[in-house]
Amino acid sequence: MFDAYAKIALMHELETFKLIERISSLLRSEERKKYAAIGLQPVHGQVLEYLARCNKYSNTHASVAEYLGLTKGTVSQSIQILERKRYLQKTIDVLDGRVVHLSLTDAGITLIDELKPLDMFKQAEHKVSHQEFDSIENALQTTLGLLQKINQSKSFGMCRTCEHFRVVEHHYQCGLTDEDLERDDTDKICRDHIPKNHSFINQE
Repeated sequence: MFDAYAKIALMHELETFKLIERISSLLRSEERKKYAAIGLQPVHGQVLEYLARCNKYSNTHASVAEYLGLTKGTVSQSIQILERKRYLQKTIDVLDGRVVHLSLTDAGITLIDELKPLDMFKQAEHKVSHQEFDSIENALQTTLGLLQKINQSKSFGMCRTCEHFRVVEHHYQCGLTDEDLERDDTDKICRDHIPKNHSFINQE
């Protein structure tokens, strides 16, 4: 009995992890589009965001690399690009000439304000914040559904959570293709997935 409960708990944990991963992937995809439009990459935005938050003792090349988990070479290249575009500036430490401090320019501060937080996430957060959920998984699933609707992207959801999913005479069937499904098929994700009616998500 304990093993059965442990297995169910593990499945819920994995599903929660997958939902977080999917939400992150969707937001990063939208983020890449925004930065690409101005000739930058998400890593450049991450550098700017860090510098906007850190104190005067932590605004060095090494600190940026350590915080973001990147190599010093990658960070140096990113900083060169951002400096060239005049989003950040370098200042030599007055006490130790070997230390270079990084800070945002007015243009860098403006850029951060314009690009963060993502508009689509703000819309989803506004709707979700007024709801009550009985589990983290349900809250994440609803958030993901809202983000996908706002972004007009395919849900790639699990077969058994789809509008087309049917149980006919003790077997499973896809209502879109009218084909019978194996039990294992119902746990797999599908490109043609349409989330089951959810009044909250579908609300205009």
